Amino acid sequence: MAPVAPSACDADTLVVGGGPAGLSAALCLARYNRRVLVFDTGHGRSTHHQVNRNYLGFPGGIPTVELRELGRAQLAGYPQARVVHHAVLHAEGDAERGFTVHAQSGSWTGRTLIIATGVLDHFPHFHGWESCVGRSMFWCIACDGYENRGKRILVVGHTDATAAEALQMHSLSDDIQLLTNSRTDEIGSRCRERLEAAGIPVLHDRIRSVEGEDGMLHTVVTRGGQHLKADSLFSIQGATPEIALARALGLRLAPSGHIAVDTEQKTSAEGVYAAGDVSSLHSHQVSAAVHEGSQAASAANYFLYPAGLKAG
Repeated sequence: MAPVAPSACDADTLVVGGGPAGLSAALCLARYNRRVLVFDTGHGRSTHHQVNRNYLGFPGGIPTVELRELGRAQLAGYPQARVVHHAVLHAEGDAERGFTVHAQSGSWTGRTLIIATGVLDHFPHFHGWESCVGRSMFWCIACDGYENRGKRILVVGHTDATAAEALQMHSLSDDIQLLTNSRTDEIGSRCRERLEAAGIPVLHDRIRSVEGEDGMLHTVVTRGGQHLKADSLFSIQGATPEIALARALGLRLAPSGHIAVDTEQKTSAEGVYAAGDVSSLHSHQVSAAVHEGSQAASAANYFLYPAGLKAG
């Protein structure tokens, strides 16, 4: 199918999501001199208090909020790229007619679409939980495990994946506890034996409250009345990919529920790409998101070229 005429659309590419993946995609497209619209709600993993310490080029790390700000400032140097603060509620269209995204305040059209909507983390909810995220409550051993070595660590979750994380944490600290924080305890006998051998207790209880200040917890109080001393909490309760737009467009999903993509971030629909955590079961890192956003942008840019400029 031939792509829709450029003059008929508000942008060459609509990018839904203003995190590292979306901003990386927009920057690359802008440098191809493409018209880009980025839709950013100001929510997501990169809006927490997290400090990213494993992204090359930032000795000492950089707060992800600051990284977003730098990305937007970098993008602002390209007049053909624009960030709008609207929540996209629906998407429709195809490569022949173009794509339309709808928000409460209006609709916009584009010749291609990049979905970088991320995931929704299932953090434990207690009074003041949001202030703890990125300070003393985390979700990723690769991102924050190193800074918590030698500390009192509470791993929260009720599955074998939680048990595996607790066992991996044992290489960083000898003071590890596991709290299911669930009505059910689905940790299998094999993992339970390994936890016992490592000296990691399993508590089948739920969080009632947390004691601490300024986002730094020091005690987790359970509904059963236990007071668990902890310097940090690692939530292994899972995350749900934000795939509403993918469903609306009928995109193929991976068994994990993420958007299925190929090595160029192409989805099952021509002209639609996905990047970042919404398309990745593993490697939920800023570095991976930036790479995938760039890859999606390059694929979208190539798609936008007329047939005479394409090899073969």
